[in-house]
Amino acid sequence: MLIGKIRVLLVGMLLLVMPLQAVTRVAYTHPGNMMKIPTTFVKRSPYLFTAGFSSEIHRFSPFNTARGVYFAMDMTDKFTLGFSSGQGADTTSVDNILNSTYLPPVEFGFHFQQKIYVRSDISFSIGLHDIVFQNAPDGLSLDPKQLTFFSVIGSEKSFGEYHLSTYMGFGTGGFSPVVSTTTTSTTQTADTASTGTGAGVFAGILLRTPFMPKWGGLDFVGEFDGTGINVGLRIPLTSDYRLSLGFTHIENLPAFSAEAYSFDHPGITLGFTMAIPRGAPGVPLRGVAVGPAPILEAGVMDSTLMFADVAVATLRDSLRVTRHQSRNLASQVALLRQRSVSLENSVKSLKLEKSVSRKNVNRAMRHLSRSLRYFYSGDYREALQEVETALEMNPNLALAYARRGSIYYKLGDPQRATINWNLALQMDPEYDDVRNILKALHENRLKTTSFSRE
Repeated sequence: MLIGKIRVLLVGMLLLVMPLQAVTRVAYTHPGNMMKIPTTFVKRSPYLFTAGFSSEIHRFSPFNTARGVYFAMDMTDKFTLGFSSGQGADTTSVDNILNSTYLPPVEFGFHFQQKIYVRSDISFSIGLHDIVFQNAPDGLSLDPKQLTFFSVIGSEKSFGEYHLSTYMGFGTGGFSPVVSTTTTSTTQTADTASTGTGAGVFAGILLRTPFMPKWGGLDFVGEFDGTGINVGLRIPLTSDYRLSLGFTHIENLPAFSAEAYSFDHPGITLGFTMAIPRGAPGVPLRGVAVGPAPILEAGVMDSTLMFADVAVATLRDSLRVTRHQSRNLASQVALLRQRSVSLENSVKSLKLEKSVSRKNVNRAMRHLSRSLRYFYSGDYREALQEVETALEMNPNLALAYARRGSIYYKLGDPQRATINWNLALQMDPEYDDVRNILKALHENRLKTTSFSRE
């Protein structure tokens, strides 16, 4: 609600003021990691806020600089608020700058940015930068020429230990190409006449390297800000502090010693950034940016500690998963052992049954051998008793049924004899002797029947 009221107030003020002349944009004093262009990230920054200062040296003799400070923070996961204050370089001619009494106006600027789309490693943001108020001799005034509406799309990619972020966008105000004409004076500024489309494109890359990894890595910055090319380095001093170096408008470096300062004058920029981590001691951050932030390894009171906490939490989760997998494997091994024991018991049982069956067969054959002796001696009752004993030990002996059939035939019971001979043939279809006997019985050719094989 408060943010909405601030936006309405600022838009209303823009409609009430008259245009004033534009002053330079000092590098490293805008929200984000780039020098002058806006950025967008997939996830929220891990820092409560970032702050710093920067200076652009435009001439050494006589010494002429532009300087500024800034403050930026993520109000929500999608909304970023920034504030900067800067003072431009002296635009008096070189011949008169040593005696110049001109004091460049101090500017106070506000920056707003809203992330509206995120998908995978792509994000898209829109914003309003450089709502600049000048502390001029006639009072505090708004400078709409520096007002910048923009949209930017960013992509984050990792290549081994390197992390590359690319940004492309479209903006008005400070990103519009201009042509300037400068008139010099001993005591006052040169007026800048602006022409052009009033809007322009910008692009940039941020390469995070594995150099100095203990404090977050060394960053290489390169960008086209709509009016010129800037390159720079972001050097980590600790996990929370960085030194920024760079060159602005390198395409105009041969004009570094030009007679007067202009908006596209090349410069050497020096800056310092401090990042305050988000969260409380001992509480790891969740859902924070993993892409390029002002400093990658954020922590609680020390960013390195936070990074270690996140790594430890990840290892704990990995150990839990490994422990569960180990338990599952142990359960599977126990189940396999149980199945193995069951199979061993089954094999032992089969061997025992086979051994018992073999013993029973041997015993049954001995009784059949005795029955054959009784059969030849004419003692058919004893022969029948021995056959019955053999069948009790092993009821699957075709020979036993065949012999019992012969005994019943000798006892004058051809019906029972036929039944037993059929049982023998059913158990052993290739029992030709039994088949011949049944055929002879059917043809009334059967006279004597005996089975002597064992």
